Amino acid sequence: MPTSSSAKIGSIQVGEGAPLVLIAGPCVIESRDHSLRLGERIAEIARRVGVPYVFKASFDKANRSSIHSFRGPGLDDGLATLAAVREALGVPVLSDVHEPNQCAAAGQVLDCLQIPAFLCRQTDLLVAAARSGRCVNVKKGQFLGPEKMRLAAQKERESGCEHVLLTERGTSIGYERLVNHFTELPIMRQYAPVVFDATHSVQRPGTGGDVTGGAREFIPPLCRAAMAVGVDALFMEVHDDPDNAKSDAANVWPLDELESLLVTCVRVREAAQSGAMSS
Repeated sequence: MPTSSSAKIGSIQVGEGAPLVLIAGPCVIESRDHSLRLGERIAEIARRVGVPYVFKASFDKANRSSIHSFRGPGLDDGLATLAAVREALGVPVLSDVHEPNQCAAAGQVLDCLQIPAFLCRQTDLLVAAARSGRCVNVKKGQFLGPEKMRLAAQKERESGCEHVLLTERGTSIGYERLVNHFTELPIMRQYAPVVFDATHSVQRPGTGGDVTGGAREFIPPLCRAAMAVGVDALFMEVHDDPDNAKSDAANVWPLDELESLLVTCVRVREAAQSGAMSS
């Protein structure tokens, strides 16, 4: 039985004593071919760096700024694409769910169901995700303090979920600006393994006109800080053509810069762990 310090996404151990896990992929499924190509290249990089890999892509971006924004293929076609990625690449897959009635179908394909930050207090959604029998990753709402995520983890576990993750993705300060308080990581890590979402942490909602803006140049320093403080997994939206990504173009990380950033993250995390053990 997993404890609050460990969980599994498929066969991948996340948490105490495990290596850093990479959760990465495009923000939204743009096509089956693109998902397969991008997932394969990220998986190759993860193997070279020596980190377990989980493919991430959303089948529906239900919380887009504009009604005209690209949302993805939807539940049925999106799950078919994620199933193809899982089979072809042999990696676990993760995607968002937005409504309780999506969870049963998603649980037939996904290794991990993700609760978007804006929905982290929606009890019916959390309970339905827990009942899927899969790992559940709950993103901390931009409006919540880290202590409140104890209750989200409790909802999951008391609804039957044995594998719970909590994700930090920035906290709102003022209007349309996010900051990271790194004291939140060890607080949430008391309740479940913690994922650091590096790319959403640099979002600047509303600054791109009808789309969300961002500042991807701050992703590397935030990653290094999170690794030094201590996290169990790194979440990154990655694209092979960032400026033309169909969602979150301003803050997705370029594929051709992923490997060097991952190497740095692993080294910083290992150094921090070594320092903690010797102190």
